[in-house]
Amino acid sequence: MTSSVSPRRDARRNHERLLVEAKQLFAERGIDAPLDELAARAGVGAGTVYRHFPNRDALVREIYDAAVADLHDFAPQFLGAETGWQAIELWLELVSGWLVAAPYLPAVMRRVAELDPNHRPGTEFAPMMDAVVDRAKAERALRADVTAVDLSVMVDMLGSLGQYGGAYQPFWRRQLTVMLDGLRARPDVTPLPGDGQAFDEFHDMSHAKGPKPAPR
Repeated sequence: MTSSVSPRRDARRNHERLLVEAKQLFAERGIDAPLDELAARAGVGAGTVYRHFPNRDALVREIYDAAVADLHDFAPQFLGAETGWQAIELWLELVSGWLVAAPYLPAVMRRVAELDPNHRPGTEFAPMMDAVVDRAKAERALRADVTAVDLSVMVDMLGSLGQYGGAYQPFWRRQLTVMLDGLRARPDVTPLPGDGQAFDEFHDMSHAKGPKPAPR
């Protein structure tokens, strides 16, 4: 029993270690960083890397799917908030902080969109986001012309501060506070110009943002 369980346990440990080191490597060197370096960082042989991830795309896809799982974990906190405004605050703070700490994610999103344009799990969150926005508006806490896509763009903007590296992590909530003040309903707000973007369009745009990678 022990002899059959231990290899499986070792394999799980190696898999988790590779994912942790891959995220760090991709944050530092980009998602096309050499997988040999990943093996060295994880303390395993190159063959071990390819046993767990047959190619780079499989590794990128798993990191992407893990990120979607993280978002699912956040959702109950937004829906369970005492007020709609608290849900808005949690949404911007938790998801933005998550992105700040994961500067590799935009490149991962672009790569998955190239590999499989029909893989669009982010659209699952649209009804929840709309419900949070509608609740905050019904409470007259959120300005009436703000949409869920506006908030998603703000999350992207705050999350992009991760490009400055760990040195900026203690400071990004300054920008969060400015944004939250701009979202509050009050009689003297300047109306937002035009209609907001549809969520499907934003989803596809957000997965394609940034410079196009060189042909592989």
